[in-house]
Formats: sequence, C-alpha cells, structure tokens
Amino acid sequence: MLTAKDIMTTDVISVPPDMPVEKLAALFFEHKIGGAPVMEDGNLLGVVTESDLIDQSKNLHIPTVINILDAVFVLNPNKMDQEFKKMAGRTVREIFSKHSLTVCEDTPLNEIATLMAEKHVHTLPVVTDGKLVGVVGKSDLIKSIIMKR
Repeated sequence: MLTAKDIMTTDVISVPPDMPVEKLAALFFEHKIGGAPVMEDGNLLGVVTESDLIDQSKNLHIPTVINILDAVFVLNPNKMDQEFKKMAGRTVREIFSKHSLTVCEDTPLNEIATLMAEKHVHTLPVVTDGKLVGVVGKSDLIKSIIMKR
C-alpha cells in the first residue's frame, strides 16, 4: 500500500507569515500549487491555501440575529469576526489556517484521502520528528492513481 512517503512532494515551497497576499497569489500561480506550509524559524505554523486567497474576494456573510425582549443577539459573532479579518487580511499571518492537520511518512494513502475529503483540506504537511519533510496535495493523490497501475 502506498504511503505519504511514496507520493509526497519533498521539494516544499513554504511561505513566511509576513508575506503579502499579493506575493502569495503570484507564488501559487507561478508554481501551480494550491497551498503551502507557513513556516517561521523552522516551525510549522499552519497552511495557507487558494481557498484562503479566494476568501479575500467573497461577500461577507451577515450573521443571523434573534430578538428577545428588545435585546438583539448575534448568533456566532466570532465567525463573522474571523471572516472579516480574513477578507481584510494583507499578509499570510492574517489569512492562513493555524490549526492544520499533519500526517507522518507512513500514513497510508487511504487515510490521507479520507482526511482530505472529510476535513475539506487539500494540502497536508508531512512531519517526522517535529520537522516538515514534505507535503501531500491534491495533485499528489491524483498522481498516486497512475502509480498504482
């Protein structure tokens, strides 16, 4: 069975948290990638993806409010605050996902595919002994279909 080590990209393009979003967009376009690990001082902080960039152009979702005894309550105000911050973000630090999932080199392909599908992630850092050793993206999974034959 194929594992992360068999399909991961080892020549990882990572980005610093202070990179402007315009430079990030150009990097994704130039290298034809959909996501990148965010690294600072050799530490993995999270992952930034095309979806994070797309969020910059979307409409702000107005939260549901309820009125009880002349008081107005906003349902899930934190989500609105997070969306607004992402939309207004000018650097990677302001738009990336800080709680990213990771896999290890011996994670089986079916587990990687399941994680990506169920958690709606398209870029998974591969970590060994706390160090980034690769990344598995959607294209790596597609490439694995060819490798199986």
